[in-house]
Amino acid sequence: MTAKKKPVTRTKKVIDLDSYSALDAYCIAINEYFKSLRRAGFSETHAFWLIGDRDAYPDWILPTLPNKIDSQPYEDDDED
Repeated sequence: MTAKKKPVTRTKKVIDLDSYSALDAYCIAINEYFKSLRRAGFSETHAFWLIGDRDAYPDWILPTLPNKIDSQPYEDDDED
């Protein structure tokens, strides 16, 4: 009789988005989006096409970026 093998335990890496920069979080979201498209059955070409089209992204997939343009006052010096 052969010896039984130990069951393999696999752990998933937990991503803490608070420790990453905004660029890191953006890249992680794009990578996860691509992998989920491939798991869903999309070809590599179609997955790349969907990633390239920002209008096709769901609202919740990418972290929200602060809108720094609207918070800064606009000064126009040419009114003189």
